[in-house]
Amino acid sequence: MATTSTQFPDDFRCPISLEIMSDPVILSSGHTFDRSSIQRWVDSGHRTCPITKLPIPDPVSLIPNHALRSLISNYTLVSFPKPLSYPDPQSLIQTLIASSSSSLNSKLNLLDQLSKISKRDSVIRRKLTESGAISALLNCDDSQLQEKTLHLLLNLSLDDDNKVGLVAEGVVGKVVAALRRGGGDSRAVAATVLTSLAVVEVNKATIGAYPDAIPGLISLLWCGNGRERKEAATALYTLCSFVDNRIRAVENRAVPILVQNANSGLERAVEVLGLLAKCKEGRQEMMKFEGLLDVLIKFLKNGSSRAVQYGLLTISLLCSYSERMRVLVVREGVFEICVGLLEDDNVKVRRNANGLIQVLQGKKLSL
Repeated sequence: MATTSTQFPDDFRCPISLEIMSDPVILSSGHTFDRSSIQRWVDSGHRTCPITKLPIPDPVSLIPNHALRSLISNYTLVSFPKPLSYPDPQSLIQTLIASSSSSLNSKLNLLDQLSKISKRDSVIRRKLTESGAISALLNCDDSQLQEKTLHLLLNLSLDDDNKVGLVAEGVVGKVVAALRRGGGDSRAVAATVLTSLAVVEVNKATIGAYPDAIPGLISLLWCGNGRERKEAATALYTLCSFVDNRIRAVENRAVPILVQNANSGLERAVEVLGLLAKCKEGRQEMMKFEGLLDVLIKFLKNGSSRAVQYGLLTISLLCSYSERMRVLVVREGVFEICVGLLEDDNVKVRRNANGLIQVLQGKKLSL
């Protein structure tokens, strides 16, 4: 039986264009892209990997992925039938708009279809946003429709061009409501939607100022399950790269909840603490927790590179703020830990370890 074009392995598709790659190349981050797509990304001035968001060296090196190109070539030798056609998104939206009297199952089916066709196709996502999808989705008030609505909103937020428009349309209110009252996976998906929307800088301020957005995430971090707490911490991390949101988080008692989560092993909580330690209010709150240093030292010894990086940053900021903390840090052997980390493979870990050593030697850390 012939293989259909929709059965291409996902690895054959460029992460940027989502099309089958014709000239796959490997970026320094280790991820593969179609040459034309990644070249446009670089030519636009980007110097980060589109997937990891980590910096890439300049000049950018693109290494041909001959093995993958050969695999794709062998696949395309097969004669494929015409791709399966998707339902027209405009007609689906119109059906959804006019479905106030439709059965719940009909609405669930509509949302399923919209999610499937929007997941991988940026053109269809654009058509959906232009055809009244957002207004229709905001009117899906039934609790049983909530999770599927959030998944569709998440798909639509994948494109940067959509993110500002989604916030302007008023989706934040619906998402925040799901943080508080969602069932099933709705709360975790809602936090993920906020993370996606907050990738765009202008949205960080808008979302942070929205009543109950940051409090809702902190509440989820306090009482959610494992996945919900991780997604909530990720959303807080993204939002708190904006200065005003750090103060909002501190004022809503984020610090003790983050310390508790970090003590339970949630590494993302350490990353958020590192951002909150950049503001005076955050440092003041952290100084109230005698056990915080023990938690951070645990991550310095056994955490991932990112956890170590942010653990070092948090301790550096606290030591610059408090002589008492600096004395305690030295007494607990952190100086020796830092010396060992100067040989770490990760450049950011080495840099932060060196920065903390300088602080412990009496030099001020630049905030």
